[in-house]
Amino acid sequence: MLEQLFSPSVQHTLDVIGIFVFAISGALLAVRKNFDVFGIAVLAEVTALGGGLFRDLIIGAVPPAAFTDLGYFITPLLAALLVFFLHPQVERIQLGVNVFDAAGLGLFCVTGTTKAYDYGLGLTQSATLGLATAVGGGVLRDVLANEVPSLLRWDRDLYAVPAIVGATMVVLCIRYDVLNPFTSSLAVVTAFALRLLAMRYHWRAPRAWNRRSTVSEE
Repeated sequence: MLEQLFSPSVQHTLDVIGIFVFAISGALLAVRKNFDVFGIAVLAEVTALGGGLFRDLIIGAVPPAAFTDLGYFITPLLAALLVFFLHPQVERIQLGVNVFDAAGLGLFCVTGTTKAYDYGLGLTQSATLGLATAVGGGVLRDVLANEVPSLLRWDRDLYAVPAIVGATMVVLCIRYDVLNPFTSSLAVVTAFALRLLAMRYHWRAPRAWNRRSTVSEE
């Protein structure tokens, strides 16, 4: 089904772009944490490939694409090298990096959901793995950097919710047999737009209802 939505060359190009931008975010966090060059490379690789590796292992698509396509493995290293030498300049275009990151989020939640369904998973499970594909690398990045994952923090703009919306749109299209290049692209754009709006207007998920904790917030 995935091959029917995007040609292999288009799919590969989009994947590489998404991987590169995700790797940039991982490498920048490594610099902020004062990691050495090896730490920067590791965090770039984990952020870029972690979600896809998790998905492929779960669905049995082994060896994972990250280990069969050299471009997928090399791209994060190039991003790490760029950040290692030019991180002040990259920090200054953080807004642009965030925009491309949002685009990668939209793309990966859709392709991840579709690939999981292609391997025989149900609709709910496919959507769950689509979400994991989009945000899994960021979770691993934060854990390795000894931080609470961003998507679990109430003081961060919505990140997982746009991916959930995109993945849900895909499984609904599959359910009603209307998944095609147009509807899948619409799901990508919707997740992308929601993430941009969340960043622009600082949309955040609600905390526990009628919260009365006496513990100081961190």
